[in-house]
Amino acid sequence: MAFLPDPDWKRAAVILLGHGTEENGGSAEAVVRQAAALRERGWFAAVREAFWKQAPHVQDVLRELEAPCVFIVPIFMAEGYFAARVIPEALGFAPESGWPRRNQAGDQVRWYCAPVGTHPRLTEVALARAESIVRQHPFPRLPQPREISLFLAGHGTERDPASRRSVEAMAERIRALERYAMVEAVFLEEAPRIPECYTRAVTRRIVVVPAFISDGLHTQEDIPVLLGESPRVVKERLAAGQFPWRNPTERHGRLVWYTPALGTEPSLLEVIVERIMEAARAGSPATG
Repeated sequence: MAFLPDPDWKRAAVILLGHGTEENGGSAEAVVRQAAALRERGWFAAVREAFWKQAPHVQDVLRELEAPCVFIVPIFMAEGYFAARVIPEALGFAPESGWPRRNQAGDQVRWYCAPVGTHPRLTEVALARAESIVRQHPFPRLPQPREISLFLAGHGTERDPASRRSVEAMAERIRALERYAMVEAVFLEEAPRIPECYTRAVTRRIVVVPAFISDGLHTQEDIPVLLGESPRVVKERLAAGQFPWRNPTERHGRLVWYTPALGTEPSLLEVIVERIMEAARAGSPATG
């Protein structure tokens, strides 16, 4: 990384906070791996992973930390219902729209950072995914970006407009680079839907990047099936410890590459640290 850690960070602790679920063991992997990578840097007094819907729960982890300052970084894609409202309010942060958010519990200052998914540099993470998948599987040769229609596959929900906003913003930033033949956002639960990438693409080659943090049910099963793979084949591959999509696969006259989710991409760690730096600049958290 190109920056130096603040000396005061040695007195601070960090919690990387994921949603989590008891239904899919792989959903926690991204948060666990990023926490391990940050812990290896040795910059903070402690770095812990925590979750909202599975152990270790964030409330329990907070109670265990004795550092005078704690940075909580939501490893979420959007400023949605959970990341921006439910979780911070449950942790005692005032309901407000600004970032970062601050509160104090006894002698401990706590900072709740903005979700990593809304950071402009997440664009770099998505591009790294798109570029690496075609390098790893250059069939029948390595395609150039101008030969590729790039789709960012998000969740989306009509119940919360913010759910799609970060994905659309990321697509817009990549589109502005004029690197790919086209760049669009598609969604699981909103229009344009994921299967529409076949009719919307302007090239024979398509790369689909799931704009999700974790490789859970949606990225491992739902999206591959929506792209045209049979549920049986997807389940067989997962049971054998394989990636659920063969790269590339031909469907509807298109050659399709599909990447893992964004959360385990190494460059995400830089985004996490920048969220911490934003909170550090907002005050003097290490001293309260």
